[in-house]
Amino acid sequence: MKPARLLLLAAVPVLVTASVYLFASEDPGAGGAGPDLSSAYRSQAAQDAKGAQGAKAWAEGAAGAADADVLADAPPGLAAPAEKDLAQQLVASAENSTLDWRSAYAYIEDIGDGQGYTAGIIGFCTGTNDLLTLVEGYTKAHPGNRLAKYLPALRAVDGTDSHEGLDPGFTAAWKAEAGVAAFRKAQDAERDRVYFDPAVRLAKLDGLGPLGQFVYYDAMVFHGPGTGPTGFYGIRERALEKSGSPTEGGSEKTYLDTFLDIRRAAMRTRDPDIDTSRVDTAQRRFLDEGNLDLRTPLEWQVYGETYRVP
Repeated sequence: MKPARLLLLAAVPVLVTASVYLFASEDPGAGGAGPDLSSAYRSQAAQDAKGAQGAKAWAEGAAGAADADVLADAPPGLAAPAEKDLAQQLVASAENSTLDWRSAYAYIEDIGDGQGYTAGIIGFCTGTNDLLTLVEGYTKAHPGNRLAKYLPALRAVDGTDSHEGLDPGFTAAWKAEAGVAAFRKAQDAERDRVYFDPAVRLAKLDGLGPLGQFVYYDAMVFHGPGTGPTGFYGIRERALEKSGSPTEGGSEKTYLDTFLDIRRAAMRTRDPDIDTSRVDTAQRRFLDEGNLDLRTPLEWQVYGETYRVP
């Protein structure tokens, strides 16, 4: 496992875009109900996807057959439908201050984070390439959609916070298109491709159960697939160096404690005043309770609000 892990992180930096580290405004809540911090922080790091995703896919493909055998033998874990829905509820409590994660398909606003418009179930942004990638893929499959005419403007504003060519109609078009099942499905697919599937895959390869898989997923959503000190892959690499994963013979609880410590510090590095409750009174709580299988019922707090899943 360790050689494959080092191969991945050696390969990815070649193509990672530098712009992801240039933003000064960072962090939590893609939705309007929580603090206006997380979407900015998460999506800015997440969007070295433009370069890093290709390199990451290459490196993971090189790990190939041995990993495929491990994954084939692993239980579904967080990828099972009920557990995946639970994961979306947990993320939505921090990103949108709700358990109704499906209500965010039509969400769109500029939260003043330097990323342009933030939209959809995972906070796709007009300034960070992922929203553009989503609309391009969706338009290829559904040419007549309401968002297609905005593609030239989306390409022009990519990497900026500009609304030029998008106002006044883009937000209305997004909300209207969110009523189309195919567009909701496209949002789901892009969320899975960039965030969910890579996080759960790596968690299984590291020998982690459902809680650990969620810890990885939430970190991928919040920090993005960056390889720097505050990106997901950078956080994971430091955790693996400090505390071996279960695959490497380490304790699952000890490793997750280490990962959460490093992740929390990464959040504070970007913003010393950031609310870290999504770690402190949610994931850490489940870990301290020994709930490595993420069994329900669950109770946790984010931004001072209490959430329960029976």
